[in-house]
Amino acid sequence: MNSQIKRSIKFSLTIAVITFVLAAIFSVVSQSILSKVIWIAGLIVVLLIVLIGVLFDMLGIASTAADEAPFHAMAAEKVKGAKQAVAIIRNADKFASFCNDVIGDISGIVSGTASAIVILQIAKLLGNTEGSPLHITLSVVLTSLVAAITVGGKAVGKYFAINSSTKIIFNAGKVLGFIEEKFKITILSNQKK
Repeated sequence: MNSQIKRSIKFSLTIAVITFVLAAIFSVVSQSILSKVIWIAGLIVVLLIVLIGVLFDMLGIASTAADEAPFHAMAAEKVKGAKQAVAIIRNADKFASFCNDVIGDISGIVSGTASAIVILQIAKLLGNTEGSPLHITLSVVLTSLVAAITVGGKAVGKYFAINSSTKIIFNAGKVLGFIEEKFKITILSNQKK
């Protein structure tokens, strides 16, 4: 087996493990929050989860659309975040996979589960049992609304990701730079392939 296939398999397995852990964390946190709040706060939590998915989808697309040339001069002048922006672009395949597939997909799954919890809370509040016409209507309306916001948000995010990729990746680079500086860790390698 050649080294590129081995690296791809290793990356895929690493991403699968990270996804499992993050999905478990997202699920536990969202369900514990949702079980302790009223339905309107639960709805806000669902929307926040959807927005996280939209934001990370936009970041993933921007990383594949951005050009690293504008960041070289900034990196030479030691502009904070420029070096990390170059690293994001050089690792666009991994960065996009993490943002789009890991965080984006987890957000979609968790928002669906969270929506179900909110639907049950509303149905209970109205004195309806699971399977009643009102419960089914609430389920269809809320699920459709969450799907529409997710898909519409991602469509708008893709537009901005493609047309403002330099600005988006520069801001992402600043965030990575801050994390690297505060925690003394390197998240992405800056080496050319």
